[in-house]
Amino acid sequence: MAQRCFVCSKGTMSGNNVSHAHNLTKRKWNPNLQRVRAKVDGRVKNIDVCTRCLKAGKIEKAVRGRGWVKPVVAA
Repeated sequence: MAQRCFVCSKGTMSGNNVSHAHNLTKRKWNPNLQRVRAKVDGRVKNIDVCTRCLKAGKIEKAVRGRGWVKPVVAA
C-alpha cells in the first residue's frame, strides 16, 4: 500500500538517523494515515487520510447503514 494521503497527497519522507557519534543510517518518516469510510464524488469509498486532514474536516464521513428510520407510533 502506498503511504499517501487521499486529500493532500502527503507521503513518506526520507532522511537519516543520527547517532551520538554522528553515524548516519537511512530511515523513513511515514504520515499518520487512517482508513476512513468517506463520501467521494457522491459514492462511499474506503480511503486513506492523514490525521491533519481528518482534524481539519476536509472529508465527509459516510453514514453507516442504509438509511433506516425508526417508524413513528401514533398515540
